Amino acid sequence: MTLPMVVPAQDLPARVRIHEVGARDGLQNEKAVVPVEVKAEFIHRLAEAGLTTIEATSFVHPKWVPQLADAEQLFPLLGDMEGVALPVLVPNERGLDRALALGARRIAVFASATESFAKANLNRTVDEALGMFAPVVAKAKADKVHVRGYLSMCFGDPWEGAVPVAQVIRVAKALMDMGCDELSLGDTIGVATPGHVQTLLAGLNEAGVPTSSIGVHFHDTYGQALSNTLAALQHGVTTVDASAGGLGGCPYAKSATGNLATEDLVWMLDGLGIDTGVDLGRLTATSVWLAGELGRPSPSRTVRALSHQEQ
Repeated sequence: MTLPMVVPAQDLPARVRIHEVGARDGLQNEKAVVPVEVKAEFIHRLAEAGLTTIEATSFVHPKWVPQLADAEQLFPLLGDMEGVALPVLVPNERGLDRALALGARRIAVFASATESFAKANLNRTVDEALGMFAPVVAKAKADKVHVRGYLSMCFGDPWEGAVPVAQVIRVAKALMDMGCDELSLGDTIGVATPGHVQTLLAGLNEAGVPTSSIGVHFHDTYGQALSNTLAALQHGVTTVDASAGGLGGCPYAKSATGNLATEDLVWMLDGLGIDTGVDLGRLTATSVWLAGELGRPSPSRTVRALSHQEQ
């Protein structure tokens, strides 16, 4: 295939690392529980398509996220994936211990920039949640485990509306100061716009958080995920979260729709001449296969366009 035509733009990164979240953030939002064998095959297919960071599962209590209750069964099925980073989400020290016992070497914790979402998601205040994560991060770092800090509601909150940039920076800085290696800025309900993205990134830099430590996680509720991603790339961000086939939302924020589709992201990056290492054809085939397993079509525009061409 000769499309998209490669036309580079100035002042963009030469390479972007895609942090694939479909197997965790995507499948946790499905109504039905996907069989563990299907999850394992999905992750293997993503790796075969060239993705090198694939968030595998979550060690949250099964009562809260029953779709990922099989973490102990899934993670051992991924032991043959050399060269692929397999981060897992952990909510507390118990979750960390469960992950470490299975050999996980990359973990993520998840905080909120707003009090309303912290209450809804973690049943704690923002500062109480940070206090809960501090020993988790310390213990992980003592074991030389890579830690990612997710920060939700960075651009807007369904209960509180607009979120002041300074408020986001305070919580982001707290996550980094406790020892997180990487920060993922979440547009949980998809309300960000490009100027807002660049203002927040500049503010984080001024607060001492380097762009090299920042990833972006956009939802496409208002069709802004790709434009917001481009704004982040123009600022120098080189880590972008995306979900194969556009799977996912947020079970605790009902206005959140799907994540940025990995295929849509790769199409844009391919056209810009930015290297991702991802084979778009194989990735699309993977999402078409998973859509068949889920019994519904992929919401990704690129998946639909490319799969239609092949019919």
